[in-house]
Amino acid sequence: TMSFADSANITLFGKGDTLHQQVLASFPLCDLTEEDLSQNPQFCKLLVTLAQHVDSTGLTLSLKTELDKAEQKLQSHRRNWLRSQGLFQALKEMIQEHCVRKHYSTFYETMEKCLLVVQCVRMLDPSSTTDKEQPNILGLEPQQVLQLMPLEKNVQRMQRGLPKELEKHLKKKCLSLLCYCHPEWENDSENLKCTKLSHLAAQVDKDKKRTESLKESILEKTVLLQRQTRLYLSELIKCIKLLQTLILDHRLKIQTDLDKKKLDYFEGKCELVVQKIKSELVDVQLDTYTPDAISAHRKIREKLESEFKSCQEEKQHVELKLASFELLGKEFQALAEEYGKLRQQIEMKNWALKEFTQYKNK
Repeated sequence: TMSFADSANITLFGKGDTLHQQVLASFPLCDLTEEDLSQNPQFCKLLVTLAQHVDSTGLTLSLKTELDKAEQKLQSHRRNWLRSQGLFQALKEMIQEHCVRKHYSTFYETMEKCLLVVQCVRMLDPSSTTDKEQPNILGLEPQQVLQLMPLEKNVQRMQRGLPKELEKHLKKKCLSLLCYCHPEWENDSENLKCTKLSHLAAQVDKDKKRTESLKESILEKTVLLQRQTRLYLSELIKCIKLLQTLILDHRLKIQTDLDKKKLDYFEGKCELVVQKIKSELVDVQLDTYTPDAISAHRKIREKLESEFKSCQEEKQHVELKLASFELLGKEFQALAEEYGKLRQQIEMKNWALKEFTQYKNK
């Protein structure tokens, strides 16, 4: 259950869709959607209450305050370090330019030796974070290295001329940076460049702020794009499911219509093949049966039919005789068999007589 104070905070925070939008705006790093919040109202109330105590990154207000103070302190130390580091780099660049020109100068020789001695002393002098009992490099002590400093008068002369030389060097670098940022100002006079140089820091700061604003805008657009992408994918999935349902519901009907059309097609194709076969048979018959062959076949048929007719008449005559013989009974059958044997003997004797007569004539 929610307390009365939490309910009041929720009322002040927003209602309905506005509540969901404000919750999503308060926690941009969370992968949530308005649908998730709608389906889980208690979780939405918890986020509303939690938004009163934490920022958009998830830090509590007290921790955020401490973090801001630590960030300010860090920035202060960072500026001091960058200031000294920038000065050190400028001095090294001045020495390098002097070495490139190969022009002897007591000022630069003294400055180079001072820098080297100071660097060595810092390396030999243990800091508060290192072990003080650790042996020094090569057994050297800082006081031994300090003895290598140039003459005092040369050092003092170098210190008096250093601000002017450093100013000239830095001015040259600033003008080079100005020409790099605005190449169209390269041909302007030095006084005009110095005047424009005074506005360079403000312009760079303005460009930096504009870049940060663009980054924030890009981040917001990225989050919005991710939400829209998820919404688009969810809608696309719904459309796919609806399409699958339509396909499953109408597939059988479509398949039946398709099968019917295929059946009609194959029936028409089969009929065409049958007609083509009949046409080929007619062509074969026309090539095989010429008019002369048909006339000869007709004569042969007439002759065969006449012989068949005479054979049928003879068959009927024999059947009539056979029927008359069968009426006489078994006694006549024995006489018929004996008559048949006698006829065979007569035929054999006639054949033998014929053969004998032929042999005798030879």
